[in-house]
Amino acid sequence: MNHDTAREVVLASNNAGKLREFSAILSSAGIRMVAQGELGVTEADEPHVTFVENAIAKARHASQHTGRPALADDSGLCVPALGGAPGVYSARYASMNGGEKSDLANNMRLVSHLQRVQDHRAYYVAVLVYLESADDPCPIVAEGRWHGEIVATPRGEHGFGYDPHFWLPEQGCTVAELDPAEKNRISHRARALNRLLEQLRELSGAPA
Repeated sequence: MNHDTAREVVLASNNAGKLREFSAILSSAGIRMVAQGELGVTEADEPHVTFVENAIAKARHASQHTGRPALADDSGLCVPALGGAPGVYSARYASMNGGEKSDLANNMRLVSHLQRVQDHRAYYVAVLVYLESADDPCPIVAEGRWHGEIVATPRGEHGFGYDPHFWLPEQGCTVAELDPAEKNRISHRARALNRLLEQLRELSGAPA
């Protein structure tokens, strides 16, 4: 990919936090992300139980409505001791049982459920799907994982979602305490994006 020429790619999301993270990482690769809402694209349905299926559905939806290349992610938090929950339901974990749909409510439910178990290990996962077109028969799929553990007391002012409760033993802090630039460098999305970029460069013949 030519880093000197910005290429516009539709982000199949209207999440402001994700747009900031994706833009910060991909701008260095000559890609300019545009949120689908700016182009009049509605949110796609996410009926699937796996991250990759939901990401494909979202990317295809955005590409169909814009005629442009699209990038989608389906990401969330997985806690093995809870059978992988909240998983694909991370953004609506609390509201699934009639609760409020908010980061605070999701975090409160997660912490409550973990009071019953001793193993608080968790990992963030991001699955990215890039489509050249809605009919692209060979989507590029990349996955990144970020391991840590859940703490009951929130810490930090940065990030979003479960970041204030996601403790990173190697850094000695929560994700919400990380400088945003550092998060962009080491997060699950960063890892997935780096793998995505490697594949894009292989296809274009550009040096890694």
